[in-house]
Amino acid sequence: MKRIFLIVLDSFGIGGMEDALLYGDVNVNTLRTVSSSPYFHMPHMEKLGLFQIDGVELAVNQADRTYGSGKKTRQREGVYGAAYARMTEASRGKDTTIGHWEIAGICSPQPLPTYPEGFPGEVLEEFSRKTGRGILCNQPYSGTAVIQKYGDAHRDTGDLIVYTSADSVFQIAAHEEIVPVEQLYEYCRIARGILQGENGVGRVIARPFTGPYGGPYTRTSRRHDFSILPPAVTMLDQLSEQGKAVIAVGKIYDIFAGKGITESVYTGGNEEGILRILEYLDKDFEGLCFINLVDYDMLYGHRRDVDGYAKALRDFDRKLPEILDKMRGEDILMITADHGCDPGYTATTDHTREYTPFLMYGKKVAPGNMGTRKTFADIGATVLQYFGIVPAFAGKGML
Repeated sequence: MKRIFLIVLDSFGIGGMEDALLYGDVNVNTLRTVSSSPYFHMPHMEKLGLFQIDGVELAVNQADRTYGSGKKTRQREGVYGAAYARMTEASRGKDTTIGHWEIAGICSPQPLPTYPEGFPGEVLEEFSRKTGRGILCNQPYSGTAVIQKYGDAHRDTGDLIVYTSADSVFQIAAHEEIVPVEQLYEYCRIARGILQGENGVGRVIARPFTGPYGGPYTRTSRRHDFSILPPAVTMLDQLSEQGKAVIAVGKIYDIFAGKGITESVYTGGNEEGILRILEYLDKDFEGLCFINLVDYDMLYGHRRDVDGYAKALRDFDRKLPEILDKMRGEDILMITADHGCDPGYTATTDHTREYTPFLMYGKKVAPGNMGTRKTFADIGATVLQYFGIVPAFAGKGML
């Protein structure tokens, strides 16, 4: 019974791509930055080959640390006998939707629309008319800062806090006592229906929050994403059409608007996501378990928290032996990322245009360096290759 567990460490980039300057990113490198933290410790990811990937750099203060005790060990193949590669994003963009779509086989030559000056008046007028509520903000904003600034006005008026970021997102923040969460979700569905065509943003995101009048206000875990439908066939579609299981863990279901997915479970963060991985490792199915671990991006990358990011990576690394021990003879484990979000890059709080890592382990995997790949879509092609399915998209299998 063949199973693939594909884990996306959300935003775990490994160095700026050659075109990073076109995206406003200068000398960015998420891995290098987090490795400067005293909390950074990833011995099991090293054994899978993380530090042997093309171009990987660690912070200067890592030179004398005991990741195999020196250069000689770093030049070896991964101790676990894994394959590894550096992945290049061929799509135009550096956001969650574009990155995951490309992993699944969709290359996006045009970026999804962004709104650095706020959303057009006609979009907001229609949204306000259909919801019966006014609009606050309508600017690119930090999600934690926007509720502190506009939270009281929202409570006074009932108007919705609408904001965006450097990503292709339409975000709606509302206090749970003013707008019940299910009603906020319905407002997001209304926005999703409006935001099509030239205004087809990647995601409409519900951002519920709580807190007393005057603050401080705190975002809750009941965020929900409403994604635009993928515009082409993905590996998820091809797998499910062939009767294979496609299990989505975390926000994967939202990213693909449910398309091609046969089973899904939401999570409240990395800890719950890892628990779900371990549970699915004990279940019988043939197909793909596709997991997103979001905390690296949401809690630490955007908030520029280097130590928090490093601790979260350390915590995942600590669980890797348990994941590997549960793998069966025909299982394959894949670990990658969807973009960067360098927590040391203070020019913005946005994602960063970076290469991503790819690690692949299993008894059916030939170990070694697979070099620098031309597209994330090679991952989707490899998944299909394992199940004997010819990909309906550009991408080369790596088995």
